[in-house]
Amino acid sequence: MHAEQYIVYPKNLGPYLSIDETALSNGELYTIITNKARKGLKGSIVGMFKGTQSTDIIKLILENYPAHQRKIVREVTLDMAGSMNLIIKKCFPRAQRVTDRFHVQKLAYEAVQDIRIKHRWETLDEENNAYKQAKKEGEEYVPQVLSNGDTRRQLLARSRYLLFKPEERWTLSQWERAQILFKLYPDIEMAYKLSYQLYEIYNRFITPDIARTRLAHWFNKIEESGFNAFSTIRRTFETHHDTIINYFNGRSTNAAAESFNAKIKEFRRQFRGVVDIKFFLYRLCKIYA
Repeated sequence: MHAEQYIVYPKNLGPYLSIDETALSNGELYTIITNKARKGLKGSIVGMFKGTQSTDIIKLILENYPAHQRKIVREVTLDMAGSMNLIIKKCFPRAQRVTDRFHVQKLAYEAVQDIRIKHRWETLDEENNAYKQAKKEGEEYVPQVLSNGDTRRQLLARSRYLLFKPEERWTLSQWERAQILFKLYPDIEMAYKLSYQLYEIYNRFITPDIARTRLAHWFNKIEESGFNAFSTIRRTFETHHDTIINYFNGRSTNAAAESFNAKIKEFRRQFRGVVDIKFFLYRLCKIYA
């Protein structure tokens, strides 16, 4: 352990790793490499490095992890951060890099939410203008109430969570709300169906070649939709194409890293924050390294 700059445990290296970042205090980020086989228990921490600068972290890994040990790493799961991709590419050249499916799907969900939020702001403006006009005319403004009891503004606000879920997991009230939402805003329905189609591709046990074909068809539908937010997703896919397709080889995710981050957050909560980072890292290492 080297103060609060970095921690290295070469002996904890294994064939399957995860890399992610977490904030310890005041938004100060650390890059963490964990061994999946240890399942968040003792021996999980392979290394913790202050910051996310790839050049600094690459230098530390190459200096502290012998080449013969780094060669045993076969697969590393990660998100779409360019710095993490570069770290793994340079330090573990024999490892297959796998982009976490949930980070990819999150882009599609956020694209749907962008469209919903755009409509919500438009509705707020319309209601404010209608309220001012009614007040000017000395009348009371009463917003339209839809068949499920929502106003348009409430409908758009309350639809947030159902748009994150597949249709088969909607509750009865969510199903009713969705039908009204899609009738009033067909573009939200189209965007939701596009995100659901990506979810279905990921949920099928298919080969990388079939996945590549189905994603190509999905990209064509994105082009036809004309949604700018989804076009951004296409560019992201083009940048990370190989590591995204690698998911379909073994269906590995970065859930282990996310779970370990949750453990750190809970540990931080028990300490009521992090005052002494060096001591906090020492405690983490005693338990997880």
